Amino acid sequence: MTAHEDAALGRLVDRVRAAAADGSKLEIVGGGSKRWHGETPAGEPLEMAELAGISSYEPSELVVTARAGTPLAELEAALAERGQWLAFEPPRFAAGGTVGGMVASGLAGPGRAASGSVRDFVLGATMLSGRAEVLTFGGQVMKNVAGYDVPRLLAGSLGVLGLICEVSLKVLPRPPAVATLRYEFAESQALQRLAAWSAQPLPISASAWWDGTLVLRLAGAAAAVQSAYEKLGGEPIEPTLADGFWTGLRDQQDEFFAGARAAVDRGAALWRLSLPPTTPPLGLAGEQLIEWGGGQRWLCTPLPAAAVRAAAAAVGGHATRWRGAGDGPVFTPPRPPLDRLHRQLKNAFDPARVFNPGRLFPDL
Repeated sequence: MTAHEDAALGRLVDRVRAAAADGSKLEIVGGGSKRWHGETPAGEPLEMAELAGISSYEPSELVVTARAGTPLAELEAALAERGQWLAFEPPRFAAGGTVGGMVASGLAGPGRAASGSVRDFVLGATMLSGRAEVLTFGGQVMKNVAGYDVPRLLAGSLGVLGLICEVSLKVLPRPPAVATLRYEFAESQALQRLAAWSAQPLPISASAWWDGTLVLRLAGAAAAVQSAYEKLGGEPIEPTLADGFWTGLRDQQDEFFAGARAAVDRGAALWRLSLPPTTPPLGLAGEQLIEWGGGQRWLCTPLPAAAVRAAAAAVGGHATRWRGAGDGPVFTPPRPPLDRLHRQLKNAFDPARVFNPGRLFPDL
């Protein structure tokens, strides 16, 4: 790190040490683009803007290391210059999102089902614990296995374990060929087709169904994409329009999410259902959008939280209240064994409960 970066980290260490000593709480603040996600933030703001910049980038090794306050747009632009990208397509929601927020939220976009989740791309991390200790885990090369567990735990932790200072990420080359196809299918038919296609060696990189229309993205070698297109048929969508569609879906700025936000204003709630992909239609009232081959289903509904969570649990899934008011917590409470692990981790890394109190679960 440069002298400026060392000084910035030093100021964060001092702030955390003081908070642990006097019992105050800190809200980790990056770009604020996901501040609405999870339970209501609490604590004094701990700004990450100073701890920014790409530390190292080895395109030939497919690895980049960036500090937590680095704007996500800056990182993606640097990767694009070398024909590479974050294949899990992290949602940006709004301008200003940071690398640390991307990892802490653990959210992925349309490419998640084909490429993997955020935690699958985290190779290493440096974090500041609630004990004001700077800890480094993992490595900067894909084959370095030692210490992977803690960096992966940080993905989706919403900052409750500690302050992410720097992360090393696996990156991938952009696929040389991409095509988007459109089909008119009812929900059950779309789910059946997606299940059948998933069992075949097809270069499917994303899917989305809404209101009787299934949209499928193919990506990979030109010959593979062409062969799949000839096999699957469908109506091709012009590349510029297709790019706009997938970007809108990734950032939740498309027509479905715009309508969901309006419905939330009228008292409904938007739910994110994580289900086994082969789950048949749940038959719940409301508007629905299905991604990830059936594994992620967005439901905008006035139904009570208990009904939505019960329906998801009945098929082996769980439900997260994404937007809108409702009874109960945002995330489905973990079962006792997993809850115990959450608390053990919190005690190990943040025993004074300094960071993001209640952000992941109300009493954690």
